[in-house]
Amino acid sequence: MNRIEISVLKPDAALRAFAGTWQVAEAGHVVTPQLAFGSLRELFSAITEKRLDLLRHLAVHEGLNVRQLAKSLGRDYKNVHTDVTSLVELGLVDRDADGTLSTPYDEIVIHAGIRDAA
Repeated sequence: MNRIEISVLKPDAALRAFAGTWQVAEAGHVVTPQLAFGSLRELFSAITEKRLDLLRHLAVHEGLNVRQLAKSLGRDYKNVHTDVTSLVELGLVDRDADGTLSTPYDEIVIHAGIRDAA
């Protein structure tokens, strides 16, 4: 199962996590992909409920382009295009040269400690 871990980390914690991941990778071990945000607000701004719905739909119906995805979700093309572009930038959606969309992950795990995220 391909999974990505998303965390809410303060800058110093993010640097420590990066250094630890680097060491694990240098030792030749498989590293779980990670994505970090500086606050819950940033996380919820980048990964909205509609974007999560889009990811879930795309995971089941891979091979769609943006127009087909918008139609199947019953959403406006421009809004879906914006969401897909953001998710591609985050690495949560892949877009082939012909515009075909897919999700590289089967699972997204979100870590957000309430004390560290404040």
